[in-house]
Amino acid sequence: MSAGFARTGGELRCDGVSLVAAAEQFGTPLYVYSAAWVEQAYRAYDAAFAAVPHRVCYALKANSNGALLRRLVRLGAGADIVSGGELAAALRAGFPAERIVFSGVGKTEAELQAGLDAGIGEFNAESEEEIRRLSALAARSGRTARVTLRVNPDIDPRSHPYISTGLRENKFGVDLALAPELLRRARALPAIEVAGVQCHIGSQMTDLEPVGEAAKAVAGLSRQLLAEGFALRSIDLGGGLGVDYTGEGGPDPRALAACILPAIAGLPRKMLLMLEPGRSLVAPAGVLLARVLYVKENRGKRFVILDAGMNDLLRPALYEAFHRIEPVIERGRPRSEADVVGPVCETGDFFARGRLLEDVQPGDLVAVRDAGAYGFSMASNYNLRPRAAEVLVEAGELRLARRRETFADLVAAELDA
Repeated sequence: MSAGFARTGGELRCDGVSLVAAAEQFGTPLYVYSAAWVEQAYRAYDAAFAAVPHRVCYALKANSNGALLRRLVRLGAGADIVSGGELAAALRAGFPAERIVFSGVGKTEAELQAGLDAGIGEFNAESEEEIRRLSALAARSGRTARVTLRVNPDIDPRSHPYISTGLRENKFGVDLALAPELLRRARALPAIEVAGVQCHIGSQMTDLEPVGEAAKAVAGLSRQLLAEGFALRSIDLGGGLGVDYTGEGGPDPRALAACILPAIAGLPRKMLLMLEPGRSLVAPAGVLLARVLYVKENRGKRFVILDAGMNDLLRPALYEAFHRIEPVIERGRPRSEADVVGPVCETGDFFARGRLLEDVQPGDLVAVRDAGAYGFSMASNYNLRPRAAEVLVEAGELRLARRRETFADLVAAELDA
């Protein structure tokens, strides 16, 4: 039986556990995650790429809840991080330092030094200046920094422009054509080991043809560098596998492997294929539970007002992203169009517009589906709203993974004048 969310007698449950009980015990808004779904998703990646040496490095930016991170550690995952905070979280969760790769276009000297001190596996460098800065820090520290250069192949990922990262106009990586000469200079620097080449062209990719093009480009560059005597250890093809937010099914790791593996065929077996998925490991594993506060009509326009807002789940307001929204208990009421909105004092505070939805009533519990990625991790305290609690369903039990914030938490960092 597949893990995750399914209906039993009209009630949406998580791995058989009542979401109604979760909301009653922990309140709303509430994030609920299926630990079993995360494990199932990770194992699917691991099996799909079993034909080659590989490492699945989970992208912490998607969801950095410690309970989920520790579960991924136990499964053997690596970690893809983009900040000093994520480095600390990865180490705290138990990821071995050598399985951590540090990505990101704007690493500070303090962050680079923290990565060196921890002995992380690789730095995904985004520029020649970053490599020079890393060289100086590593030399002063008596360490060697392993560097994978992020290249930009100018390939359209065919996803949302805000999450496209592989085009020339995007801020990420260096021009593919300039990479060989840059790396020749880099390997002459002290305390630098050129370990490989990395590419990540975007997120939420459901068309895999661009991924295949990028894989061919990076593999071709790797072959050129190997021929020049670079002792490459890895080829890193990033993440980005999309999720079908309609629930009808999208590309899976087997399809991704069928796209990538032929492109890298012939590279030395000793080279490690690295992947950095985030969304596809956790998005369908989570829901955001919310209560209906009010239902109102305004000249034929129907509004369903929830106790969750854009501060809890930003994606619809930021990207106009689609999430399924459904009552936790289906009551067979008529369906009609409604705007599903939150209490935040912004017109942009919405989850759906003109959505066909069962006629829910105040007090009803609704679930915003596929909210396990870029939900809590992008949450804020706008309007001085405490962030939601997070609950993990594990072995048929509800476990509080992060308590709800209080007003005291929100003002704890303030200093009296």
